[in-house]
Amino acid sequence: MPEDFVQIVAGLDEEQALARAKELISEGSDPMGILDDCRTAMDIVGQRFESGEYFISELLLAGEILKDVSAEVRPLITQDSAGPKKGKVLVGTVKGDIHDIGKDIVVFMLDINGFEVKDIGVDVPVETFVNEIKEFQPDVVALSGFLTLSYDSMKTTVTAIEEAGLRDGLKVMVGGGTIDQKISDYAQADAFGKDAMAAVSLANDWVGGN
Repeated sequence: MPEDFVQIVAGLDEEQALARAKELISEGSDPMGILDDCRTAMDIVGQRFESGEYFISELLLAGEILKDVSAEVRPLITQDSAGPKKGKVLVGTVKGDIHDIGKDIVVFMLDINGFEVKDIGVDVPVETFVNEIKEFQPDVVALSGFLTLSYDSMKTTVTAIEEAGLRDGLKVMVGGGTIDQKISDYAQADAFGKDAMAAVSLANDWVGGN
């Protein structure tokens, strides 16, 4: 795939990124290759955020670009080209928190890395998580939260999952904002992911292979 596309996306030129994606599609480029380039670009965006070059506003824009490009590419992807799904991941932002950019990027990255992902949105009540686990039967549940108030919601959600008898064989990851190992332990999660690629790595370790 052309290196310029990666740099355009990582440079956060939304209009040019979408135009280039359409050009690549018209030229017959592999749709999965385009998404792989988006993943590479997102890695660069993450590095620039960590170094202080990019800020939250840039992450929001990166998320919009990923959505735009994905909307163009996904109709072209068949199950055969995408390959068999590695496992199921249920993703949602916990009760009391409405932030979705981090969650959306995690959903995108898990999806293009071969997982069947169900996104149940933001401000998700505990009961909804429990019901969705019963229905979707995921291998992994990813709880997202950006605000400090989400810590208690994460703990309450994990406790409810356990009390419903759904924790056996189910892995729970937490992430977003200032989530770290201490918060992961507090919530009684199996692990935390500092970013979308960490979430993918955890999912791969648990159910998806390498």
